[in-house]
Amino acid sequence: MRARDLAGDFPTVTLDTPALEAARLLADQDLPGLIVVDGEGLPFTILPGTQVLRLAVPRYCQDDPALARVVDEPHADAFLRALGGKTVRECLPDEPRELAVADPRATVLEMAALMARTRSPLVAVVEGGRLVGAITLQSLLDHVL
Repeated sequence: MRARDLAGDFPTVTLDTPALEAARLLADQDLPGLIVVDGEGLPFTILPGTQVLRLAVPRYCQDDPALARVVDEPHADAFLRALGGKTVRECLPDEPRELAVADPRATVLEMAALMARTRSPLVAVVEGGRLVGAITLQSLLDHVL
C-alpha cells in the first residue's frame, strides 16, 4: 500500500486564517490537525490540534497544572476565547519543524516513520507540486492493524 492509495481529501487553512476558525474546523470535523498551506496551495506546515490548545490555554496553567484546577468551570470553559483575534500564524511553534510531506509512492512504513520523527498526526501527500491529499495517524493505523 502506498501513500497515494491511503491519501484522502483534507481541509487546509492559511497562515492568516483566524485561529478560532481553525479550532472550530478541528472540532467540527474531528481532525487531529490541519495542513497550513502557503499562497500557492502547497503545504507550509502541519498544525497539530495540540498546538492550537497551547496558544489558548493560559501559560500559568501549562506551567503549573494545579493552577488549572482552581479556575472555576464557567471561566475554564471559556479559555478558547483567548484565540479571539489571533491567526494560525500565531499558533505555530517558534522553531520550524520538519514538514511531514510524503511522495505518493511512499510506503506505509515510510509514512509511519515520518509521523513518528516529526511528531505529526498527519502527513500531506504532494505530487507534481500540488497537494493531493493527506493521511491521518488514525487511517494509517487502521490500515496497518
